[in-house]
Amino acid sequence: MSDKKAPVIIGSDHAAFELKEKIKAFLVGQGIPVEDVGTSGTESVDYPDYGKQVASQVSAGRFPRGILLCGTGLGMSMVANRFPGVRAALCHDLFGAMMARKHNDANILVLGGRVTGDILAVEIVTAWLQTPFENGRHQNRLDQFNQGV
Repeated sequence: MSDKKAPVIIGSDHAAFELKEKIKAFLVGQGIPVEDVGTSGTESVDYPDYGKQVASQVSAGRFPRGILLCGTGLGMSMVANRFPGVRAALCHDLFGAMMARKHNDANILVLGGRVTGDILAVEIVTAWLQTPFENGRHQNRLDQFNQGV
């Protein structure tokens, strides 16, 4: 896949700060440019502030992919999917990450810092980055939900 080394924008709240830092270090170690929009520590912050920053950049096409993290991943998923063209997928395992890419062309990966361990999180990120979108019938389905309600 041509965008395996494409830049990634990443953001988290306080609950997932430490996991964000580990994922960021992993990405940089793989030669993937990373834009970190914060947060910068474990002091309590409002997750929508960071979710909006990442999702708006992906929605505008400034970044092909983003990663969002909060305590469970639920709040970030809800925030991100409000933006046009964003397909944010909350993934807890490798199969979900691969299917989010293969069938849904997920452009934002969401992880829960309080529910996903460090090693698994890096494996999920790797699977998500390396799995291509299958197009075909799946593109037809994406077109359907991109048309709105």
